[in-house]
Amino acid sequence: MIRVLLAEDQAMVRGALSALLSLEEDIEVLGSAADGEAAWRELQRLRPDVLVTDIEMPGLTGLDLAQRVQRHELPVRVVILTTFARPGFLRRALDAGVRGYLLKDAPAEQLADAIRNVHRGGRAIDAELAVDAWGESDPLNDRERQVLRLAGDGLSAGDIATLLNLSAGTVRNYLSEAIGKLGAGNRIEAFRTARQKGWL
Repeated sequence: MIRVLLAEDQAMVRGALSALLSLEEDIEVLGSAADGEAAWRELQRLRPDVLVTDIEMPGLTGLDLAQRVQRHELPVRVVILTTFARPGFLRRALDAGVRGYLLKDAPAEQLADAIRNVHRGGRAIDAELAVDAWGESDPLNDRERQVLRLAGDGLSAGDIATLLNLSAGTVRNYLSEAIGKLGAGNRIEAFRTARQKGWL
């Protein structure tokens, strides 16, 4: 049996995924989580073979989860199931060791096949997205991405500085670098551009 944990913040989608996968004779859904932190706790408690996770969730995102799995060297393979057909997300997912990346509008049987393939050590990546992912590289570093994300949430440079334990001047420098790299006129435009491309 392939033991699966689901991480999805929308209850209806989470229930539907669980019901669909439970129909497969070789897949057992061990549990599910509605946010990233709960998923992290369940990962350590249940030790599934495969984690199927959304990207955007409260707490930790699916990409954050994948990075933690990689950093802690947990023996679980990660499949991302998302509505976001953004090449930047796929590139970041692959960098975090994700083995599968599917879109939610794919046929249902594709998910079960992807889980089997990933469990065997293979990959299951949306083909069209994979081609697009190598067209444009993410110019932001991790700190610029973090600061820009917080600025996009409406925080001031001072608030970001306090939150990240940096000086306000350092935060402004990161924002200025991000704005310049993205060819944007201001921090909001930079945030929108980076978000649209999947770099945040």
